[in-house]
Amino acid sequence: MILNLPYSALRAFEAVVRHSGFSPAATELGVSQSAVSQHVRTLEEWLGRELLVRGARQSRPTREGELLALAISEGLGRISDVCAQLRDKTRSDRTIVISCLPGFAFNWLFPRLLRFDMAHPDLSISIATDTGQFPFSGADADIGIRYGLGDYPGCQVDLLMNEQLFPVCAPSLLPDLQKVGDLERHTMLVDENLHHGAVSPTWEFWARRCGLTLPTALRTRRLGQSNMVVQAAIEGLGVALGREPLVIDMMADGRLARPFAEVTQSPLSYWLVRPHETKDSAKVAEFLNWIHAEVAAQPEIPPPLSD
Repeated sequence: MILNLPYSALRAFEAVVRHSGFSPAATELGVSQSAVSQHVRTLEEWLGRELLVRGARQSRPTREGELLALAISEGLGRISDVCAQLRDKTRSDRTIVISCLPGFAFNWLFPRLLRFDMAHPDLSISIATDTGQFPFSGADADIGIRYGLGDYPGCQVDLLMNEQLFPVCAPSLLPDLQKVGDLERHTMLVDENLHHGAVSPTWEFWARRCGLTLPTALRTRRLGQSNMVVQAAIEGLGVALGREPLVIDMMADGRLARPFAEVTQSPLSYWLVRPHETKDSAKVAEFLNWIHAEVAAQPEIPPPLSD
């Protein structure tokens, strides 16, 4: 007999275990953190067992929770693979599916896609946002845009663009930001979902590479997505560490500005990742040619307005 299982709760629980926390699980599932917490609590009440050991920054499964999470991962993963194969068989030959990080999609790719549509009326782009924490699957997308060091085994990998790092803020904050020490009077906006360890492009990385010392008493506001960090900076809620592709358009139209001159190269880059079998795909070649041309046409970083 197959039980009437609470599938939404099972999926939420598996995501929490895989990410070791509620916040990244909520980002992946596209729901609030409280909704994920409620799903997990409902599942625990349904089973009559504690499944998680909850911590301030991390949560880990109990022994029973670990067994359940593994079963969910294997079962739902197999279902996902079969569904992806079925969808792939019905996918139009003239549709290009792009798997892309949410922040990059919102801040860089979406504003440019109209130009692709106008230049290629016979092709259709479908965007599947993905946190990029797991291996790229050619069953889900024709091309993946990933952020990292370029190590994606089993795939064709091409550099899309590098990025530079520099603080950005709303122009209204500039008069009170003459030197790095002035940051102590402002809120530092932090993307809490940079999961790249020692090579994450953090405020500390920028300061170290530029030979600067950040103030010791800093107010920070941690946000769950890079596009939220950028929007908070535009609204004047604090100072963000700008990652070039994510802020370049806002700088070009004046919504963001650079308070300081110091710039450093990010340790991470953006990569085009795709299955090897797409090497002869005409539609993939069209998209690759287009996106490389868009990168080449990207504006230069404006100088600090105080210069």
